[in-house]
Amino acid sequence: MATNKKIFPVSFFNSNLISVMSVSLVLFLIGLFFIGGLLSNELSIYMKENFSFSIILKDNVKDADIRQMQKNLNTLPFIKSVRYISKEEAAEEMIAELGEDPQMFLGFNPFQASIEMRLKSEYMNQDSLRIVQKRLTSYAGVSELIYPEDMMKIVNHNIWRIGVVLSVLIVVLMMISFALISNTIRLLIYSKRFLIYTMRLVGATNAFIRWPFIKYNIISGFFAGILAILMLAGALHAQQHLAGLELIVPWEKIWKVYAAVMLLGILLSATSAYLAVNRYLRMERGKMFYV
Repeated sequence: MATNKKIFPVSFFNSNLISVMSVSLVLFLIGLFFIGGLLSNELSIYMKENFSFSIILKDNVKDADIRQMQKNLNTLPFIKSVRYISKEEAAEEMIAELGEDPQMFLGFNPFQASIEMRLKSEYMNQDSLRIVQKRLTSYAGVSELIYPEDMMKIVNHNIWRIGVVLSVLIVVLMMISFALISNTIRLLIYSKRFLIYTMRLVGATNAFIRWPFIKYNIISGFFAGILAILMLAGALHAQQHLAGLELIVPWEKIWKVYAAVMLLGILLSATSAYLAVNRYLRMERGKMFYV
């Protein structure tokens, strides 16, 4: 019986180099979509957590009550950050924006003290906001709660649409990728179909015949994954100086994308090899001349 080491001639290795390149390009495209989805999610979190909520305080609220309110707000699970803005600070900010001091015309400071907050992204939906609004306006010293409700609805709707589109594209790309990788590996194994048949005749088990092909494609998938990761890293490095990109790129999560690309390269290559070899294990010799 032939040994596993003699199954693959030099020409097969040359063909496999082309296969590795082809698989790596497919994995690179998959990785780009994964990174795009990751950046889209991080961008949505960044935008949601930068919406400003202003608690307008009543004029008769004491400083001690304000400090206690700030302390209570910081303990709430939906609060990301809290900042107190006095009447004087509010007037200074308005002067900086308008270039004029309204106190000169009115004779008094028309602004009210407020507490500016930002919420955690997971609470930036309609159901949670109703609960948050009810909770915040329950404090005795609160006059009103101001936040861009209409803008938030538009942003949430657009984020949902982008998420749906990206999910559909990733699913479609995965299907296309599996088909491309499967066809590439099937062409490599095609030239070995008579060898597979011969090994069956001499009594080799299906597992014995199948394993060298699967093993070789696992290695090929591994190297294809490495090549795809290098291309992804190069693409990210080339774009790292884009304005604002460093604020939303979750560099600690990019490694998960790299791991997913590597795992997909191995799994798709091994699965495609398994299916391709099984096809010829079940095929009669006469049909092998016509496939």
